[in-house]
Amino acid sequence: MPLLFAQEGTKSHIVKIGGLPETKQFLENLGFVIGSSILVVHSIGGNVIVKIKGTRVAISREMAGKIYVE
Repeated sequence: MPLLFAQEGTKSHIVKIGGLPETKQFLENLGFVIGSSILVVHSIGGNVIVKIKGTRVAISREMAGKIYVE
């Protein structure tokens, strides 16, 4: 399921990252890599604040739709 639909407080693992190669590289530079553990801290209007690798990161609705978790 896309990260966009994950519930607040839910810990998941990244299974796929979609989008253009530039988008994938941008997300990878932020720490979003396949197999990483991710915690949804807060979701406001589709924008998502997550905790990944010990850091809080805010991403847009569009970016959250490209990250698939389970």
